[in-house]
Amino acid sequence: MFKQPWSQLAIALLSGIGMGLTVAPVNAWFLAWVALAPLWVLITLNRQAAASVQPTFALALRPVLYCLTWAIGYHGLALSWVFDLHPLTWMGVPWLASVAIALFAWVFITLWGAALVVAWYLSLNWISQRLSRLSSSLTAHSAQPAAAFHSGTHILLGTALWCIAEDLRSRSPLDWTSLAYTQSPINLPILHLGQLSGPLTVTAAIVAVNGCVAAAVVSWVEQRSDQAAARQTARQTVRFYLTLAACCLVLPHLAGVALASQPLHEQPDSGFKVGIIQGNIPTRIKLFERGAQLALKHYTQGYETLADQGVDIVLTPEGTFPWFWVGTARQAVHPFYQAILRRGIPAWVGTIGQQQGRWTQTLFTITGTGALYSRYDKEKLVPLGEYIPFEASLGKLISRLSPVEGSLVPGRSPQTFDTPVGRAIAAICYESAFSNLFRDQAARGGEFMITASNNDPYTARMMAQHHAQDVMRAIETDRWAVRATNTGFSGIVSPHGRTVWLSGYRTYETHADTIHRRQTQTPYVRWGNWLTPLLLGLALLGGGLGRSSH
Repeated sequence: MFKQPWSQLAIALLSGIGMGLTVAPVNAWFLAWVALAPLWVLITLNRQAAASVQPTFALALRPVLYCLTWAIGYHGLALSWVFDLHPLTWMGVPWLASVAIALFAWVFITLWGAALVVAWYLSLNWISQRLSRLSSSLTAHSAQPAAAFHSGTHILLGTALWCIAEDLRSRSPLDWTSLAYTQSPINLPILHLGQLSGPLTVTAAIVAVNGCVAAAVVSWVEQRSDQAAARQTARQTVRFYLTLAACCLVLPHLAGVALASQPLHEQPDSGFKVGIIQGNIPTRIKLFERGAQLALKHYTQGYETLADQGVDIVLTPEGTFPWFWVGTARQAVHPFYQAILRRGIPAWVGTIGQQQGRWTQTLFTITGTGALYSRYDKEKLVPLGEYIPFEASLGKLISRLSPVEGSLVPGRSPQTFDTPVGRAIAAICYESAFSNLFRDQAARGGEFMITASNNDPYTARMMAQHHAQDVMRAIETDRWAVRATNTGFSGIVSPHGRTVWLSGYRTYETHADTIHRRQTQTPYVRWGNWLTPLLLGLALLGGGLGRSSH
């Protein structure tokens, strides 16, 4: 089977592409439940082949290449919207250099995602080898490595290690493509498992099902024989793992249905009316005089319109006014600020702030009297966009993608965002991918969720993926979510993940709706990611019991 490595790489690539089709714009979420299995089969059979012949570097390298190829198919396709950065000619970047920047950004984030898959394989392979050697030292009749690899213990171990890899990546500056978000925003029942232990609960279910499917395939391949008894054993093993896969698929969905069917029980005095402005001012013009004037016009008129509709507060996107004006002499004559003074309706305004002389991406709360009530500074800045990692070296190799002069500085955690309508869970743009930011603020009393984003210059596929991230965060924290973007998609999401309203693509819109403050705490908000250490502990315990049984 391994005499044609290129065919195996093709299988890995196609299965990765299948996983990539689960997100917007295709949203074939059901493929996620089988798209990892071919990779698991390939690396398992490679281990079997390596155990029966003299080990070579080429044979040892193949599983790494399978993982890289699968990851390029998944992360590369899912994140292909990064190419929408091009062209950057409006920033004075030459056309060819613009292509190079977009290509560099895509390769960088794709390989970052690939590092997760390779780390998963290497750690799983290393632990599997140790378990096999320990078993061999206890009995002369040890199981074959491949058989041990696809046993129930190793499926559990593989699931735990994948969750660990995703958890570590979520704590890094760069994250987006968790397996859990392949199910958002369509498969709402399974997303409700996020209330138990965060998005890794969904990831664990997906990896476990794929592991069981892979075990069934490997069992069938390993035990093919002309002997009737061997064929019967093979059929029984395959049936066992397929049954286990079905249980790992159906039972979590049933649990999700039960969670999704719980009534919200909104308190009578918990509601307030929020207004959203989607200004639709492309960044390529907003930084110049014409765009600046258009921003002042659109957002001031939008605020007036929403004030006439009786809203309690207005939300604007990230970078509504991409210049420093709050707390300066410019504030008094700012048209939007003057509108607030006239109408007396508070607003959340996305603009540039300052922190110890450095610029921040900030969401300010301005009261109806014009006072600065609170601020939230963006903590997770976009690498290569809002700052350059290792700027001393990389800054010489790539032009800055951010229109802000000088790297921004991140907000300091923890932050509390109190507002005239209650304590909010706040996030700005890219932060939607980091569930821990939302969980921490919910645990500190956040009663509803607001996100301010600027998704320009990206197309609708990225905007849909960004909305899918907010759907997950709303479910995990059991909070109403309000989302304002510059060019789309703005929206309102219920605590059960239902999209109450969604704006159009590249349209100027205002919208007013009622949401509710909530003080519930899901198990995830209370205890965080408790599932991953539990899975790892069970896997290691299972391995220990397996050795002691010899």
